[in-house]
Amino acid sequence: MDIKVLKTEDQYEKALKRLEEIFHAPVDSIEGDEADLLSILIEKYENEHYPIDAPDPIEAIKFRMEQMNMTKKELAEIIGYKSRVSEIFSRKRKLNLKMIRKLHEKMNIPYESLIMNY
Repeated sequence: MDIKVLKTEDQYEKALKRLEEIFHAPVDSIEGDEADLLSILIEKYENEHYPIDAPDPIEAIKFRMEQMNMTKKELAEIIGYKSRVSEIFSRKRKLNLKMIRKLHEKMNIPYESLIMNY
């Protein structure tokens, strides 16, 4: 097992291929340990070279609504009137601090996602 920090795309591709080969190795084996290390190195490389931006607040709300099987009517009960939900989704109205607090409290959406510019 000769594992090094991934610095090039070629090293990254080889690490992915090797991980695929040993992915189902037993946990307490040499290949299992190698798979754990490769996973960490691959994740680090991907975070540095292929970062994923956080969704804007509206997309975060829609995503969380989908996860919770929530309707717009139920969302209106959290942030105010149904017409306000439509205005927010059409981006005619911004979220205010009170709405952000309620969305965080009731839907467990991170503050960081709710305060981003959109």
